[in-house]
Amino acid sequence: MGIFDDLNQFLETRLDEFLRANPHLELQALEEQLREQVADTRRLITSLEAQQQQLQNDILKLAQDVKLWHQRIDKATAAGRNDLAAAARDREAGLLREGNQRWGQMQGVKQRRSQAQTLLAQVEERLAAVQEKAKVARASQPHNTQTTATTNPWASPSSRQAAGADPLEAQFQQWEMDDEIATLKREMGRE
Repeated sequence: MGIFDDLNQFLETRLDEFLRANPHLELQALEEQLREQVADTRRLITSLEAQQQQLQNDILKLAQDVKLWHQRIDKATAAGRNDLAAAARDREAGLLREGNQRWGQMQGVKQRRSQAQTLLAQVEERLAAVQEKAKVARASQPHNTQTTATTNPWASPSSRQAAGADPLEAQFQQWEMDDEIATLKREMGRE
């Protein structure tokens, strides 16, 4: 298994180097993750809305049942059937407890839905920021044949130097882009 671990580590290292050399690709990956999070959050909101509607329907049904049993209590009491009136009161009390439970569940679902909507707004805002940064990163990438030689992690260091790029300029651009990506990741980590 050691050779596979070494190969895996080598490939991960090369991928990291490639992403550092091509920050716009890292931003694209981050953008895709945010898009997935937006879609997942929208699905969650839809699910919570359906749960809330179902709970509202359950509460209305329980309210009708409580009304029915309350009428039966009055009818049994008026007829002198205290045994039936007592049983109807017990049934009414059970329905009221169930209604209170459903009401509490509905309030919890409403709160979760509100939180999901807030999260959706935040994720959409971050997605817009990442899209803007990705646009800037793509625009700052030179589009010539030398770019491939200078950013290809599979190319040897000597072939990158032969491309004639200013290594100090490249280092500063890389450092600045890494700093922006790290800032975005930290901001996302707080969520």
